[in-house]
Amino acid sequence: MTKLNPRQREAVRYIDGPLLVLAGAGSGKTSVITEKIAYLVDTCGINASHVAAVTFTNKAAREMKERVGRLLRGNSAEGLTVSTFHQLGLRIIRTERKALEMKSGFSIFDAEDTRTLIRDLLIQQHGAEGDLANTIAQRISSWKNDRVLPEQALAAATGPADILCAQAYLRYKRALKAYNALDFDDLILLPTILFEHHPAILEKWQNQIHYLLVDEYQDTNSSQYLLVKQLIGMRGGLTVVGDDDQSIYAWRGARPENLVQLQEDFPALNIVKLEQNYRSTARILKAANTLIANNAHVFEKQLWSELGYGEALRILRCADEQQEADQVVAEILDHKLRKRTRFGDYAILYRGNHQSRLIELALQQQQVPYHLSGGTSFFARNEVKDIMAYLRLVINENDDNAFLRIANVPRRKLGTSTLEALGNFALANRCSLNQACNRIGADEVSESGRKRLQEFRHWMDGVRRSCEGHNGVDGVRQMIRDIDYEGWLGQLSSSEDVAERRMGNVHFLVDGLQRVMASEQVGLDEAIARLVLRDLLEQQDEEEKGPDSVQLMTLHASKGLEYPHVFIIGMEENLLPHRVSVEEDNIEEERRLAYVGITRAQQTLTMTMALKRRQFGETIQCEPSRFIAELPQEDLQWQGGGQDTEQANAERGQETLAGLKGLFA
Repeated sequence: MTKLNPRQREAVRYIDGPLLVLAGAGSGKTSVITEKIAYLVDTCGINASHVAAVTFTNKAAREMKERVGRLLRGNSAEGLTVSTFHQLGLRIIRTERKALEMKSGFSIFDAEDTRTLIRDLLIQQHGAEGDLANTIAQRISSWKNDRVLPEQALAAATGPADILCAQAYLRYKRALKAYNALDFDDLILLPTILFEHHPAILEKWQNQIHYLLVDEYQDTNSSQYLLVKQLIGMRGGLTVVGDDDQSIYAWRGARPENLVQLQEDFPALNIVKLEQNYRSTARILKAANTLIANNAHVFEKQLWSELGYGEALRILRCADEQQEADQVVAEILDHKLRKRTRFGDYAILYRGNHQSRLIELALQQQQVPYHLSGGTSFFARNEVKDIMAYLRLVINENDDNAFLRIANVPRRKLGTSTLEALGNFALANRCSLNQACNRIGADEVSESGRKRLQEFRHWMDGVRRSCEGHNGVDGVRQMIRDIDYEGWLGQLSSSEDVAERRMGNVHFLVDGLQRVMASEQVGLDEAIARLVLRDLLEQQDEEEKGPDSVQLMTLHASKGLEYPHVFIIGMEENLLPHRVSVEEDNIEEERRLAYVGITRAQQTLTMTMALKRRQFGETIQCEPSRFIAELPQEDLQWQGGGQDTEQANAERGQETLAGLKGLFA
């Protein structure tokens, strides 16, 4: 604990009641959480199995667990819970599934599974409303995050659109029940409802968790806040770490007001502010503080640093978006040459994914290595998910989620009504969907539907047999030919090239299976199980990024990261702040987003703006972002558009020359 500053030490040692650690950007909040876990176990004598820490991403949870593991000696970390909110919710649901009237082996729907089911239900109910599936899925997610049940949504509905969404929510809930499935939002919602209606179960979990630590508290939604409150009960063993200035996820239900709500629900709440920043120069922090001061605050704080005042913040004025892309890449190459840095020291941040396209082309043209964050991972591609679902059903005939995904891929004329009837039968008879295919009677489903279900089951049994033994991969390849998956992709894809590329991903997956079987000396079932875990591929993906590449990402994706040299492009009205936010008068969240971008920079920060841009086929004139005017003007250095000074150009020229000489030397 000697490495901690006085405020951090105070936050670690305070255990007399609930605590809010108001942790500014780069102020060492992860150190506080990990040191506090060690302090609770080592010094306070709380058994690690009674301590839980929750955060929002798998990566953050993994990092936290590794750091705690280095602090705690021997077996003292055994039983410690460090997980995401959703993992904790899943653990509660699995333990208490009987009270929730769920079968074992329930499925978890991802966002795409949800959209597909809602689209099928809409088409079945209304004929042509399927294109509203995405909008309705988002609305249902918002309702669940705010703990609004279908019956409540229906009772509160006023206009036709509200009524349609609420009815779809009710049908969707029934379909999930029939399929023995949950969606991502249920992982938080269901435990809160369970605890509300079963006090004895709640008391059991309160006795299990004596101390709870919550990271990124400003990102919690209503359901997550209630779950925390329920688990803590009257004990008050709670530390939450958050920063209201970095709350940038309102669009997915996050409520920064939960920080304020804490004071009302826990009157004895103690507040410790972490204001010393270990990341950025004082000038970058001055700009961030000045900008965010324009937002209303319940908790005031001022970031400060001992890392020196630092270089001026640069604003590049560019003629258009093409010059912006070319200029940013030229600046990186020039700076790298002058300062002898690495490509991995640079990050380019932007408000929307569409802004990366020209930057990517400019980087490719100059042969600059880069990594685009937030791109579609291999396992997230539809074609890979389809074949993985088939493979999961090959090794586990009772995998209901896999069954539901591929029962109609390619189309087998198994409608939503048939599958829902099958699900209800499986639920009533406590069997899997696959087993129900042979057992369901003509009373429950039409004769033609029953025949198709039995044909599908019989065919899958044959696939399972052909995949046994050493030549299992041959059986997988035959299965893909049997369903003419290549032809199916041809029907779905926008062009032959796209279909070919997607089929290439399928071949890559099957070849990967063969490689795992050969190198690990395991059978097909074990090889599939390892791929289902995805860990190998995630690690491989991390390695393939290459450490020395320019990082491209949205401002939202940059949260929690830091880079020596940061470029924020598109500092214009209607881009940052975004047009929708301007129209909805939601500028404060956009200002927080700009604040997050600025506080990613350690040494230098460059912001760019274009005087005009092409949008929807026409050229529009652009205005500088209001956020530029809100920065301390004495700390800005303008370049381009006639703003360069001769002295600045001369100095840069001399530095470039020195860099070249150093390179050849």
